[in-house]
Amino acid sequence: MSMYRQIWLSLLLTAALCLAGGLLASTLSARGYLEDQLRMKNADNASTLALSLSQHQGDPVEIGLAVAAMFDNGHYELIRVVDQHGREVAVRQSTSVIVDAPRWFVNAVPISSVPGQALISNGWNQAGTVTIVSNTRFAYKTLWESTMAMVAALLLSSLLGGWLGTLVLRRLKKTVDQVIAQAQAITEHHFITTPESNVPELRHLTSAMNKTVLLLKKMFAEEALRLEQVRLEANSDALTGLANRSYFMGQLQAAFEMEDSYSGALLIIRVANLAEVNKRLGRTETDALLKNVAATLNKFVARVPNSLAARLNGADFGLLLPLTEPHPLADEVLDAVIAATSAYIQRDSLAFIGAGKFSYGLNLANLMTQVDAALAAAEAQGMSCIRDASTVLSEDAPRSNEQWLRLIYHAIENRETKLGAFPVTDFSQQLIHSECPLRMRFGQEWLPAGQFLPVAEKLGLSSTLDTIAVTMGIEELNTHREIAGLAINLSARSLEDATFCDYIRTILLANPKASRRLWIEFPEYGAYAHLAAFKEFCRQIKSTGCRIGLEHFGRQFSQIGLLQEIELDYLKVDASFIRHIHQNPGNQLFLKGLISIGHHLGMQIFAEGVTQADELNTLAELGFDGATGPGVKIASFENKN
Repeated sequence: MSMYRQIWLSLLLTAALCLAGGLLASTLSARGYLEDQLRMKNADNASTLALSLSQHQGDPVEIGLAVAAMFDNGHYELIRVVDQHGREVAVRQSTSVIVDAPRWFVNAVPISSVPGQALISNGWNQAGTVTIVSNTRFAYKTLWESTMAMVAALLLSSLLGGWLGTLVLRRLKKTVDQVIAQAQAITEHHFITTPESNVPELRHLTSAMNKTVLLLKKMFAEEALRLEQVRLEANSDALTGLANRSYFMGQLQAAFEMEDSYSGALLIIRVANLAEVNKRLGRTETDALLKNVAATLNKFVARVPNSLAARLNGADFGLLLPLTEPHPLADEVLDAVIAATSAYIQRDSLAFIGAGKFSYGLNLANLMTQVDAALAAAEAQGMSCIRDASTVLSEDAPRSNEQWLRLIYHAIENRETKLGAFPVTDFSQQLIHSECPLRMRFGQEWLPAGQFLPVAEKLGLSSTLDTIAVTMGIEELNTHREIAGLAINLSARSLEDATFCDYIRTILLANPKASRRLWIEFPEYGAYAHLAAFKEFCRQIKSTGCRIGLEHFGRQFSQIGLLQEIELDYLKVDASFIRHIHQNPGNQLFLKGLISIGHHLGMQIFAEGVTQADELNTLAELGFDGATGPGVKIASFENKN
């Protein structure tokens, strides 16, 4: 039995006992009062009748008439007159019993009427005795009415007391429920605080719980900070703080292998004559120069979401940009790097940039060869400049936003869209779900999402394409009931479209069985960029049974504390952390901590971009729940796309 029911039963029992006790006491008190009144009335009336009969000189007829007249008013049960020898002179007694109260009440609370007696005198001699007993029907009526009035008063006061008790209990229950919810949230690794109660005892409880939550938050933040430092040490250049070559190349490789990765541009920036500068200025000044260049590149990274800067070697820096036309920004980068180095080199400050474009499915080695050749050509000019690599995009690819717009609308109108299918499995090769990025057919070629989604976002079409993807996913799940699950990749920019969120919730509620097998995921950088809208979307969609997660996770790990209140279902760790994980102790340490935190927050953790068995084995040892990528095999999977 719950505590509240026990309290209510206690209150009801107490109220009932008080009601019964008060009623009994008041009823018995009223009965005693009425009995006293009857006793005095009998005595007074007997005295009055005896005095009256003393005037009749013992005439039996007159005595009988006087007794009859007095008895007939209905207030008496018995009037008896006897002479001095004990012989009855007149007797009138009621033979019918009329009581103005329920019989059970009369039996439960009997009223005794003590007879009143008085002497009849004849001069100085005793002439007889008068005995009078009043009728109790009026006493019972008065007692019954007073009892009912008392019951009504007690019931009214009990109801008022119950109402007041309910208010107090609700107030206490609200605080206790908040504390229970807070404790439940802690078990689910969500740390929330509650307002402190005005009740002293509960105030101590809520205060202690809030302090516990703050302590756990602090511990969580400290652990996240420690892991962020591990991540930086494993993937960053020690001098400049930029990404190191290994991490940078992992990000670039992921763009070639993962279908939903963005198309973009690669810039390799070289500071000229760094060896000579080092001899002339010394190591300290040269290090300061490199740090200044790194700070300059970081400013551009802050301007362009999902971009990445790295130090590739002594004088070379890399910049990944999710831009289809990088030249305007590349010109700014060149001028900024020259300005950053000129503060240390008074003359002959030079910088060179090799630029190349890339997209999903191309060859990384070819891209690097072409960009290196472009960089060498720029350096051969002997002056600061930018040189483009040979195009690495299809010659038939659209070149303007207008062309893209026409092609995208054509594909939508002619239903030339489909979902890809890439398995996500556990380490026993059992399929968990299929990751399904959207594809569109342009001409005879099916383009991956990474090639057209960046342009679609720029044109404001991301919510339209995401709506199509979710609808196709629901239809696929309804058609093929044997599918374990489908994960649909969505753009976080769609979250800013209120009609998109309403549509997704409506279609999921309309297809509950399919919704429970649907996984929806957003890229990490997009979720953080649209955090408020992402939180609201998760709140609305959670009740549909659909699972929500983040893909390409890890680059902004320091902000994981922002995810505590969202209750995500899973994370997919970015491929750049997975590349050659069996040879990278630093990333192993980082990922082990990430998995621990993710599991404590109730999330499944998957790895992206697995290419070889050694990586897969290491991921299993670290505690991942599953993986996806070219190196992942499945026990039974039929690609229907």
